[in-house]
Amino acid sequence: MKKLAVLLLSCLPALGLAAGGYNEHVVSAPVNVKDKVSMQRGAQLFVNYCMGCHSLQFERYSRLANGLDIPEDLVLKHLNFTTDQIGDTMHIAMPRDEAASWFGAAPPDLTNVARLRTSDWVYSYLISFYEDADQPYGYNNRVFENVGMPHVMAKMEQELGEEDFRRAMLDLTNFLAYIGEPVRVDAERIGVYVLIFLFLLWIPAYLLKKEYWKDVH
Repeated sequence: MKKLAVLLLSCLPALGLAAGGYNEHVVSAPVNVKDKVSMQRGAQLFVNYCMGCHSLQFERYSRLANGLDIPEDLVLKHLNFTTDQIGDTMHIAMPRDEAASWFGAAPPDLTNVARLRTSDWVYSYLISFYEDADQPYGYNNRVFENVGMPHVMAKMEQELGEEDFRRAMLDLTNFLAYIGEPVRVDAERIGVYVLIFLFLLWIPAYLLKKEYWKDVH
């Protein structure tokens, strides 16, 4: 048993790397997937700044509308700049082969990025760009050194200032956290009811057990 415990503890660093890797610049992100206003702002940021290169191929516009309480006509008007219909998935037109030649690697789909990397990593990455003249696009990233992605929100960061920019990046992180697990809020709510049901079920089960075993004692 002692050897097993030591083995499990030794695996923890590897599990951390699999979840996104240790980095001293990764900070805690106060993600709240119940804040629909924040996620609505995040959705707007995503389609305006990220969706030129990154798709959400496992998310449909209709589900986005329902999950974030946005009327479908407004989704098509403000969050869809293509000819896609409300039932289509959020693909992009950029060819992967050409994107790979432009950026060194094709920009990944971001549907599950918050689950694969963690929300803390995503938020920290978004706020960690810094000027670096040695990089092709003039910026580097403390969380992901030598990343091929340009700092597409550099102008926004300059205009908003640090505090407001971080708040905006938290909105974007909230949105990506929701997209990665859209049933999370419902699952947590249902989980509470399940626990209450199991507790109530335990009472008659315990009394029945006492009734069956009273003669044994």
